Amino acid sequence: MNINTICHHFIDFFYLQIMIIHETLQQIGLSDRQTDIYLTLLKQGPGSIRDIATGAGLNRGTTYEELKTLRARSLVSYSPKGKRRFFCAEPPEQLMKIAEEKQDVLARAANVLRHDILPDLSNVTPDSSITNVHHYEGDEGIEFVLKDILRTVETQPQKQYRVYSSKQIRKYLYRPFPNFTRQRVQKSISVNVIAIGDGGEDAPLAERKWIGTEDGGNTASYVAIYPPKCAMISLVHGDYPIAVLLNSDAIALVMQISFDTLWQRL
Repeated sequence: MNINTICHHFIDFFYLQIMIIHETLQQIGLSDRQTDIYLTLLKQGPGSIRDIATGAGLNRGTTYEELKTLRARSLVSYSPKGKRRFFCAEPPEQLMKIAEEKQDVLARAANVLRHDILPDLSNVTPDSSITNVHHYEGDEGIEFVLKDILRTVETQPQKQYRVYSSKQIRKYLYRPFPNFTRQRVQKSISVNVIAIGDGGEDAPLAERKWIGTEDGGNTASYVAIYPPKCAMISLVHGDYPIAVLLNSDAIALVMQISFDTLWQRL
């Protein structure tokens, strides 16, 4: 390994370390500018606002404002020398103190949220008899709906849901969530599918029946019935998926009865 390669590796490592420091200090509330100023003071030692601004690559006005914030957090102190102020960084152990204080604040907030706020918020939840309707678009929206099916059904005593699925939508449905069937099987969730049109793949814990249509199943649609919810997915503009998610015991029950009646006749 020649000297140039060694230098490049060292530079890459140095910048990686700086990036990690910035990301870590962001977690305890320091901005990138504040981190640059603090690191500059650690490297250069005490300095004037002009010295710090030059070392951090900032203008003096910004440096002055950020130094005030750092002083308020006990990360920087200063001493007067004549008419000028010279600033210096406090020991890095102060960063750990700030992190521990933030951790304590978050722990207290989580405790209040768990014991005081969440019970009160639960009391203002709308009546479950009212239908909640949510709209989703794109692959991310469809992925959310598919994951919601698994989350909801796996908590039910009978881990089963029902589906109407047309031929046209099948190749797009699991595009954002290709592991859907594998996760469904891992969770021991079964599904009854009424396929509209030809096709459809056999899968574990899945039973399928078919109905024919005049258009051969060319209408792109997918309806999942998993009380208390129903999800309807379709395509617009060729292959752009949209979904409507209904949360209603009454609607889900009616759709389930209709599905089961048709299922028995097929």
